[in-house]
Amino acid sequence: MVAERKKKQVSDETIMEDDMNLSMNNDEEFDHLEDDLKFLKAQRYKVSDAFDMLKNTLKWRKEYKADEILEEKLGGDLQNLVGFLEGKDREGHPLWFHANAALRDREMYQRTFGTDEKCEEFLRWMVQNMEKGIQRLRFEKGGVDSIVQITDLKNSPGPAMKEFRSVSKKALLLIQDHYPELVYKNIVINAPFWYYARHILRSKIISHKTKAKFIFANQSKVSKTLLKFIAPEQLPVRYGGLKRDDDDEFSPADKASELTVKGNFAGTVEFPAPETGVTIVWDVTVAGWDVVYKEEFVPEDEGSYRIQLQNQKKMGESLRNCFYINEPGKIVITIENPTFNSKKTVYYRSKVKPTVPMYILFNK
Repeated sequence: MVAERKKKQVSDETIMEDDMNLSMNNDEEFDHLEDDLKFLKAQRYKVSDAFDMLKNTLKWRKEYKADEILEEKLGGDLQNLVGFLEGKDREGHPLWFHANAALRDREMYQRTFGTDEKCEEFLRWMVQNMEKGIQRLRFEKGGVDSIVQITDLKNSPGPAMKEFRSVSKKALLLIQDHYPELVYKNIVINAPFWYYARHILRSKIISHKTKAKFIFANQSKVSKTLLKFIAPEQLPVRYGGLKRDDDDEFSPADKASELTVKGNFAGTVEFPAPETGVTIVWDVTVAGWDVVYKEEFVPEDEGSYRIQLQNQKKMGESLRNCFYINEPGKIVITIENPTFNSKKTVYYRSKVKPTVPMYILFNK
C-alpha cells in the first residue's frame, strides 16, 4: 500500500508538472516564476489544489496587470524611506526591508492612506517591490529562489490607524496566495506588544507554512538576530551591521573578521601599523552590544605615549574610526563583556590608505 501511494504521488507530480508547463506556455506573462513546484509545495503536493492556485494566480496577474507594474512610478517619497531592497543574507537571499516609522508622521500618513485610491496605490507599490525582488532570483537548480523580508516596527503606526492595518493584512494574504514559497523568512524586529496580539489573531487566517516563516526580535535582540542570518557587510549600520550608504571606504566585498568574547572576559582586536604617513580606518560592531569598549594607539617605541581614542560603555550602532600614523605601532581595541552567561560576537575590518597630513597641504 505504501508503495502504491508513493507511485501515485510521483505520477500526480508528473501530471502536475506537465499541466503547469502547458499553462505557462499558454501564458507567457508568468515566465519569471519558472519553479512551478512552488505551487505544489505550498499546497503540500495536493495536485488539484496546487493547480487551482496556479490558475487563480494567472488570472490575478492578468487582472492586476502585475507584469506591467515594474514600469510604473509608484512609492514616491516612500522609496528608500519606508521600503527598500538592499543586500542579501548569508545564503544569498535578497533582503526586502520595511521601516514604517515615517508613516507615524500625520502628513505622511495622510498622503499615503488618505483615500481608498491611495491605499490601493500603497498596496500596488508593495507588489512592485515584490516583483523587483523576484528579478534578483534565479529559478534554476542551485539558485536562490526566495527572499527575506525584514519588517521594522520601531515607532510604527499603532493599531488605531486602521488603513495601515488593513493594507498590511491585504499584502500578507496577497503574497501568500499569489507568491507561494517566494518568502524564505519574515523577520519582524522592534515589535510592540499590540503587534504580537494582532499577529495571534491574524494567524487564524494565514497558513501554517506562512506562520512558520515568522521570526520575532525585540529591541535588545535586533542586531544579534539579524547578524545570525545576515553577514555584517550586508546589514545596514542602523541595524547593527557595517553597511553604509554611499560608502567611500568599504564595500560589501570587504569581509569582516569575527571574534567571540565569553561572558565576564575581555577580547582584543589589533590592527598593525608598521608604516608611517598612512591612515588606518576600521569598522567594528558587536552583536547585542552592552559591552565596555576601548580603542587606543600603542606605539612601537616603549618610550612614547599611548593615545586613547575611545573608552566607553557602548550600546547601539556599529562604530567607524580612523587614525593617522606618524610613528610605528598598532591600534588595539579591547571589548569587555560584563555579562556572565552570554557570549558576544565582534565583527571587525580595517584598511590602510596613504594620507597627506593637513598641515602639509596648508603649508603648500
